[in-house]
Amino acid sequence: MKAAILLFPGINRERDMAIAVRNSFGTEPRIIWHKETDLTGLDLVIIPGGFSFGDYLRCGAMAAQSPIMAAVKSHAQRGGYVLGVCNGFQILTESGLLPGALLRNAGLRFLSMDTLLRVERTDTVFTSKFQPGEVFRTPMAHGDGNYTADTATLDRLEGENLVAFRYADTNRNGSARNIAGIFSPNHRILGLMPHPENLVDPLMGGTDGKPLFESLASA
Repeated sequence: MKAAILLFPGINRERDMAIAVRNSFGTEPRIIWHKETDLTGLDLVIIPGGFSFGDYLRCGAMAAQSPIMAAVKSHAQRGGYVLGVCNGFQILTESGLLPGALLRNAGLRFLSMDTLLRVERTDTVFTSKFQPGEVFRTPMAHGDGNYTADTATLDRLEGENLVAFRYADTNRNGSARNIAGIFSPNHRILGLMPHPENLVDPLMGGTDGKPLFESLASA
């Protein structure tokens, strides 16, 4: 699987994501600046975490207007895969590729700590290497991770089995229905708030997040 990592001003997790891709895929991902528009030959586009454009206006709102995002939408429409983590998840919701929004954490504090996620389904390209119902540890680092949507949207996500991960311990950011990550209807786009890329090697303190990238590598 050929992957690229998008780089916006203020993004700071692109190197972490590149390590995860290199570790699992055995290939070097392309790093693509947000003003470029060529995604030719790619299977997977990754939008990493950080603070795109300083998180001014709303988190991800300015990045969603960058030239590259029109190309990402076309990539998705062609059936390409898209992964957005933390700020990447925010950018996906702001660009309309995923529903809902990420609001300020319930306690209005930046959260930087490990959390536990429960895998809600394992029949997708992102989750096939997890066990059904598996609970795994992953770091979170965000100030705006409170996932919200209207009741009809939340019911649709539940009814269509589009919730990818839920918080399995304390729901510290207040996300509706403990939602930590969601899929698009065709399961080719995944957005989640915590950072599985930061636990893919024993030197990082564990490999809990590696199954996500191994799932993609085996696709």
